[in-house]
Amino acid sequence: MDFTGSDITVIAIVVLAIIFLYSGIKTVPQGYRYTVERFGRYTRTLEPGLNLIIPFIDRLGAKMNVMEQVLDVPTQEVITKDNASVTADAVAFYQVLNAAQAAYQVANLEQAILNLTMTNIRSVMGSMDLDELLSNRDKINDRLLHVVDDAASPWGLKITRVEIKDIRPPKDLVDAMARQMKAEREKRAQVLEAEGSRNAQILRAEGAKQAAVLEAEGQRQAAFLNAEARERQAEAEAKATQMVSEAIASGDVQAINYFVAQKYTEAMQAIGSGPNSKVVLMPMEASSLIGSLGGIGQIAREVFGDQPAATPRAPAPAARPRTTPVVTPPITPTRES
Repeated sequence: MDFTGSDITVIAIVVLAIIFLYSGIKTVPQGYRYTVERFGRYTRTLEPGLNLIIPFIDRLGAKMNVMEQVLDVPTQEVITKDNASVTADAVAFYQVLNAAQAAYQVANLEQAILNLTMTNIRSVMGSMDLDELLSNRDKINDRLLHVVDDAASPWGLKITRVEIKDIRPPKDLVDAMARQMKAEREKRAQVLEAEGSRNAQILRAEGAKQAAVLEAEGQRQAAFLNAEARERQAEAEAKATQMVSEAIASGDVQAINYFVAQKYTEAMQAIGSGPNSKVVLMPMEASSLIGSLGGIGQIAREVFGDQPAATPRAPAPAARPRTTPVVTPPITPTRES
């Protein structure tokens, strides 16, 4: 098969067209942005998908990853405000928002972010005391995020997070902090124990006070009841005396015998129950006591109606009281000098 000059020319044009089209088709994956340079100058940014450029005139520049990326910040030493030396490491998250700025505003983007983060970590943490540094990690993260994001915004970046992973004080400082914590806890334990002892003493005092009040109330009630009992007893004795007096006035001799016998018996009982051993000189007529008891029995028969009361007889003449002689020791006369 012979080709003429015109056929060869057409074939050459077709081949060149295919090569030209193939060179101008660019596919950008999702999560990336490509910059286009024309004769070395930035012209535009290619979005994800199929894009066309002018071959041999335009070329691809920087291929920027616009997904959120993480950058590990190495460990570094920090001197705090109270001259305590600690080591800290962190991690930074950033995202490219403007591919052209990230590509042409700064060289070596990751190294720039790393140095910027490390510098601000030393600045922020160095302005705080050790206690504040260990207890306010969220505050440190917020300050670092604000400072680093403001510094990286001209580069077309967004610093999403800056996190302090670990803060390690020296071993001797950790031991001192442990002793301080132990002393603080012992102090709180002693305070709580003292408060418990004080509350217990207050409760015991309140209980003793309540017991004393109740005891006083009981004594007052008992005194009131005793007084009422004595009052009732006095009323009964007065009524009995009144009845005996009325009986005597009406000529009932047995009533006076009952009254005298009762008092006589009570007096003998009181004398016999004395705790001290002693000699008492008094008439001891047993017949008089028996006679009084006989009078009591006569009154009882009259009250219960077993038989009619006998005619009262004249009392027997009282016998002469017998006395027990008291022997006294002889008194030795003393001679005055």
